[in-house]
Amino acid sequence: MPVYRLRADLAFPPPSHAEPSGLLAVGGDLSSERLLLAYSLGIFPWYDKPPILWFSPDPRMVIEPARLHVARRLLRRLRQGAFELRLDTAFERVIRSCAEVPRDGEAGTWITADMIEAYTSLHAQGYAHSSEAWQGGELVGGVYGVSLGSAFFAESMFHRATDASKAALTALVWQLDAWGFGLFDCQLPTPHLASLGAKPWPRTRFLAALEHALRAPTRRGRWALAPEMLAARLR
Repeated sequence: MPVYRLRADLAFPPPSHAEPSGLLAVGGDLSSERLLLAYSLGIFPWYDKPPILWFSPDPRMVIEPARLHVARRLLRRLRQGAFELRLDTAFERVIRSCAEVPRDGEAGTWITADMIEAYTSLHAQGYAHSSEAWQGGELVGGVYGVSLGSAFFAESMFHRATDASKAALTALVWQLDAWGFGLFDCQLPTPHLASLGAKPWPRTRFLAALEHALRAPTRRGRWALAPEMLAARLR
């Protein structure tokens, strides 16, 4: 398949035209309009230097919120109050931490200054959100992503304390399940995500589920964890 070069108009080629690696298109920009269109089509940007690269991998790693797997050890720590869990109280700190905190087996980061600016703008518009784990007033873990309809597209996570990123992701997925979300996109496979119940879906299945999820209204604005939901999950 050819790799498409994007023009100034807001358009993408069909995701089915992606290379085996998932690479679909090159170029374009990170405007809010283009990013939201990309996510609505099952496409996301992933690059470490210009030009912008756009991907739609096959298979796609997905968590169904109702089927999230929470290990007993993590659940025990959450019940013990190891973390204070919040949504949308430190979005920019979360995305910057995702860019700065080293990951095992990875060198450098793909979260560029332009991406930080673009997703912070999406957050200000009510489309991008963060989930955070705090200890002693310090941000020790988090995850951020984009929400459209009843789908959440997770972009990246970080931790500075054991289990902190898993705790933040767990709280987020619990809240999404309570809101009736059916799709939590993890994009690419990692052992970390697999341990939480993420499964590889064929692109066709993912796009069909996404089409269904986009029929729901988008929950824009600042999010917050429902205390009663969290209490019920921790019983």
